[in-house]
Amino acid sequence: LDAIAAAENHVLLEMYLMESGKVADRFISALLAAAARGVAVYVLLDDFGSLGLQRKDRERLQRGNIIVTYYNRLRYGELQRNFFRDHRKLLAVDGRLAFVGGAGITDEFDSPQSPERDWRETMVGVEGPVVVDWQRLFCETWRHVTGDHLSFPTSVKPDMAGIQRGRVNHSRGIFYPEIKRTVLNRTSTARKRIWLATAYFVPSLKLRRSLRHAARRGVDVRLLLPGDHTDHPAVRHAGRRFYSRLLRHGIRIFEYQPRFTHSKVVVCDEWVSIGSSNIDRWTMRWNLEANQEIDDTSFAEQAYLMLEQDFRNSREYLFSEWRKP
Repeated sequence: LDAIAAAENHVLLEMYLMESGKVADRFISALLAAAARGVAVYVLLDDFGSLGLQRKDRERLQRGNIIVTYYNRLRYGELQRNFFRDHRKLLAVDGRLAFVGGAGITDEFDSPQSPERDWRETMVGVEGPVVVDWQRLFCETWRHVTGDHLSFPTSVKPDMAGIQRGRVNHSRGIFYPEIKRTVLNRTSTARKRIWLATAYFVPSLKLRRSLRHAARRGVDVRLLLPGDHTDHPAVRHAGRRFYSRLLRHGIRIFEYQPRFTHSKVVVCDEWVSIGSSNIDRWTMRWNLEANQEIDDTSFAEQAYLMLEQDFRNSREYLFSEWRKP
């Protein structure tokens, strides 16, 4: 919200989940204020993920000199086509700053009634040359949806390069599964630690095998998964059927207790990936996803400290305990 308020040239918002409520109202007001002072505002919403955005809020956006479009409009009778969704969460401002992660613009992430039940989420703020890549990715998706070619200036200074190594990694379902490839490569070559947090744990056979092999060669492999608090109990139940074999091979499994953890983080040694991808089968088959990768020792250490705090607020399952009837 502060970044939108400080925008001078353009604001690009690509969002899967946006529903009417207190949080959406704050964002819409901020976007309207930016547009009113001459900032170019482009909003790309997934048509399914924004079903909860009421007509009055859609009209507020359209009347406010904001250009809004919807990814893959739902069509009656086209079931398989409707499965393809834009699951990305991206805000880019003036070509100088971007925010990437798993948060949606809904009250579930910042509830005015029950703040103790806010979803546990992770976002990363990005500055430097990689912001240009995020801006380019937004423009490519916009062109795919609308046919319009967007072009924006950047505010990146050459001397900002080289502080940390990072890159944009994105996937387009089964057509371009680059995030899946990268995670499999990193887990297969990790030497010390693989810590993975995901909201929906239904991993592929290749990922399960890679995690087991890593644990056998002495890598500290840990999974941070939702506990009883989840928005999809059936998915949690489906994922738990993999626990027994993973635990038997030395993988540590933690279920987060205070609230629903919707966080999507993978840390392998000094490499970190934070973004929209849950690394599950549905994600890899149907969704547009995007993660920020950071290959940096100090940043990885911050991620480890964050996840250690989550582990302390979790219930760990042991193989001997899980096997009891």
